[in-house]
Amino acid sequence: MTTATAEITRKSFLDVWLITIGHAFTHWYPATFSLLIPLIGNELGLSYAQIGSILTVQFAAGAISNVPGGLVVDSVGRKGLLMAISLGWVGIPYLLMGFADAYWVMLACAALVGIGNNLWHPTAIPLLGSRFPTRRGLVMSIHSMGGNVGDALAPLAAGALLTLLSWRQVMEVNVIPGLLMAVFLLVHFGRPQPGDELTPAKRATPRASALEVFGTLLRNRTVTMLSIGSAFRTMTQMSLLTFLPVYLAHELDYPPFWIGLCLFALQAAGFAAAPIAGYLSDRMGRRQIIMSSMAMTAVVLLFMALAGRSPLFVFFVAVLGFFLFAIRAVLQAWLLDATPPEMGGTSIGFLFGMQAIGAAIGPLVSGLIADRYGLIATFYFLAVTIIVANVFTFFTPIPARHEATEPATP
Repeated sequence: MTTATAEITRKSFLDVWLITIGHAFTHWYPATFSLLIPLIGNELGLSYAQIGSILTVQFAAGAISNVPGGLVVDSVGRKGLLMAISLGWVGIPYLLMGFADAYWVMLACAALVGIGNNLWHPTAIPLLGSRFPTRRGLVMSIHSMGGNVGDALAPLAAGALLTLLSWRQVMEVNVIPGLLMAVFLLVHFGRPQPGDELTPAKRATPRASALEVFGTLLRNRTVTMLSIGSAFRTMTQMSLLTFLPVYLAHELDYPPFWIGLCLFALQAAGFAAAPIAGYLSDRMGRRQIIMSSMAMTAVVLLFMALAGRSPLFVFFVAVLGFFLFAIRAVLQAWLLDATPPEMGGTSIGFLFGMQAIGAAIGPLVSGLIADRYGLIATFYFLAVTIIVANVFTFFTPIPARHEATEPATP
């Protein structure tokens, strides 16, 4: 390896870690919100269905805007600017929630979060995938670990802060580090960098019809099957993150700090599993890793439902995180394997749009089930949704990989 190439490789991995830290903050905000949901619901007098509907509105807005966002990313450069905008756009509505006294304001802010968050993944994931085409599973897992870190540490920090501050004050303080990171990303990626952009020949041109690009994706059976299956997996995940804190607070009488510890255990297990799953998927194949993890997720959810209010319930929470959160990066790597490089942002936007549909439906349906049959019934429902996700994965064809070249020396 030449000195110039070695410098680019070192810089590329530096950028991987910086993008990963930014990804952590996109998860930090909603993870904090998950811990605060029981307190917000109590103060505003919300039913379980109304609590679920806040997340439903957020992800419905994301579902509508994800594909257009992906098309914008593929046709516009300035990856650093887009990532900074996304990070700031996610944080500010959560800040506004800290001043809200009405249910409809919560819904409006949730919609803004859903729109802003869709810019991050179509920007960051194809950028990383194009830089490391033969190590997509590993690099995607590092990026995914950032999300796990944000999801794990945010409830822990928020639980500790709640011993000193109100939930509104926590929302206000919470936005500061993410906004600082947005400024740092803007400065660091402010100028075009080697490998940031596709070459003009590979970039979607303004003349390319959005409908034609979208139609090409819909005809790609691997992309559609993966996206539908991932929608059911995300339905499971977001319903769990919405109602697990509520179950721990209302049924097990846990204080906020201990709920934060439980959510930390859930995400920390996923953090440990992500690089293992990504590494193995590069060598053993994506499908084997995904199906094994989803099957174990269904089993653990059933055990959680059967455990009820016993101490075993909390133990199963940690075990669940190991399997449920390990495969996010593997799904993204598999999708990029099946997608031409010039359509990377659009395909990731489509994937996250489908996931947003699942995330929008899941909390609302789970809330309706909880209102009618009790909170424990939601865990049986979630076991069914993850099984459906696994069925779609089983029938997903394995594509020939679409490779991109490593960045050349400028």
